[in-house]
Amino acid sequence: MVADLIAEAAFRGREPVSFLLTGVPPLAAATRGPRGTALSAVVCLGLQMLLAARRPGHFHEQHHVALYLATLLIGIASTALARQRERARQHLIRANSVAEAMQKALLRPVSRTLGPVRAAGLYSAGEGGALVGGDLYDVCTTPFGVRAIIGDVRGKGLGAVQTVAAVLGSFRVSAHEWQDLSSLAERLELSIARNSPAGEEGDPELFVTALVLEFPFSGGEVRIVDRGHPAPLVVGPEGARRLVTAPALPLGLGGLCPGGTVETTVHPLRHGELLVVFTDGVSEARNADGVFYPVLERLAERFGGDRDRTPDPEDVVSFVHADAQSWSAQRDEDDQAILALTLR
Repeated sequence: MVADLIAEAAFRGREPVSFLLTGVPPLAAATRGPRGTALSAVVCLGLQMLLAARRPGHFHEQHHVALYLATLLIGIASTALARQRERARQHLIRANSVAEAMQKALLRPVSRTLGPVRAAGLYSAGEGGALVGGDLYDVCTTPFGVRAIIGDVRGKGLGAVQTVAAVLGSFRVSAHEWQDLSSLAERLELSIARNSPAGEEGDPELFVTALVLEFPFSGGEVRIVDRGHPAPLVVGPEGARRLVTAPALPLGLGGLCPGGTVETTVHPLRHGELLVVFTDGVSEARNADGVFYPVLERLAERFGGDRDRTPDPEDVVSFVHADAQSWSAQRDEDDQAILALTLR
């Protein structure tokens, strides 16, 4: 509107630049509500009449009357569009609020302290706009100690989120009921079969790589069941090292080896040492040369060898996430989940 008035003054009324005001209501509809759009249409119509009245014989001229009518019709249509856009925006806000609440309930924040354990977790969904993807983690206090799970579902989208919900729901119940970690992992596998998004027959290609961890209340060790997931790392005064586990088939593929045993490995966890587990969104981040992110080396360089204090779990997960993001040449393409746990 201001630009049109400046042009009107510059041309001193020699050119009918008020015709340009017809484009104002559609522009207003893209950024304003219905009231603001209607107001802009009324103001533009009034300006067109005022500017035409300043030129003798132009106010009732046929072209100007057609312009008034066009501005009025465009203003009405633009107001309707603004009303529809506002309704769609409000609907999207409500839908996003519900989705955010559900996703936060699915991946709950990790408590800083649980029994004898200090912990921190970080999750970053690779799919733009999503809070939850195909990775999962949880930490809880049970009668058998502090237990944790971290996993990665094959695939993306709603099917992966449904599997994440099934595994986490089963873990939050079964972790309090099954003393043996191997039996707990079997219950998690059963939850996948019962909640397969493909229906009763299940998805033969659906699986979840996972680590199930247990920190007994007596302290001094960590027990691990490895279902095809990247091995845990330990950072401490002696540097950083990778724990040796006994990998079994991922959750969901156990039927390929019926009767097979799943071994629970036990590792000492000394004072000052911190356990780090993550999904392949971290370990398989590549730089421009195609080199995988060296998690072990970067942790050893940043936190290893400090004999004065135990690395803070929150500092570790923040460092790994930011460092992997800066290393990766293709950011935010895969989900990333990181857990750091240490004995108090």
